[in-house]
Amino acid sequence: MFTGLIEQIGVIAVARSVDGGRELAVTWPGLEAEGLKTGDSVNVSGACLTVERVEAERFWARVMAQTAGVTLLGEARVGQRVNLERALKVGDRLGGHFVLGHVDGIAVVNNTQTRGDSFMLQVEIPAELTKYVVSKGSICLDGVSLTVAELAGPRVTVSLVQETLKRTTLAEARVGQKMNVEVDILAKHIEALLGNSEASRDSRILELLSENK
Repeated sequence: MFTGLIEQIGVIAVARSVDGGRELAVTWPGLEAEGLKTGDSVNVSGACLTVERVEAERFWARVMAQTAGVTLLGEARVGQRVNLERALKVGDRLGGHFVLGHVDGIAVVNNTQTRGDSFMLQVEIPAELTKYVVSKGSICLDGVSLTVAELAGPRVTVSLVQETLKRTTLAEARVGQKMNVEVDILAKHIEALLGNSEASRDSRILELLSENK
């Protein structure tokens, strides 16, 4: 589990096809001091990968075929900059929101503009994910935890402060660019609890209200 607060921007040093998927080597400045080890989980621009081996200043990870098919890591190229975050430790501050590194779909950048000190980024997410997104709620783009500033159907706008722009790759966003998107896991759990159909949700809500009178 992660928080969506990026620790470092890495660079893909090796990207090659292997049996069952792809293999990546990602450069991480100061990696040796971070204490990363084999078996650790790392969120790489929104996708959770398991570290297979560690070398000076870089780590290797396998992108399984399923992950390559549903995330942008299937298209990862040498020289590409990626957002990196290690798994959350028990007792750490949760500054972002609960992020699993399980990509739900691909978003496309529609618009970027500067408003005062903020950088506004608008993306269009898959229509089936809109039910999990609410104004002022949380969304994860390329591994970064963000607050929804504006919402219009599948078009989601987030406001990026200067600190986020400095620490992540989102400052490089361009119209037409694709991003990994993960919606709030809590919203999906609530849907599962209440049921998938509108009728069952309404029935479950009435049941919960009755139980708590």
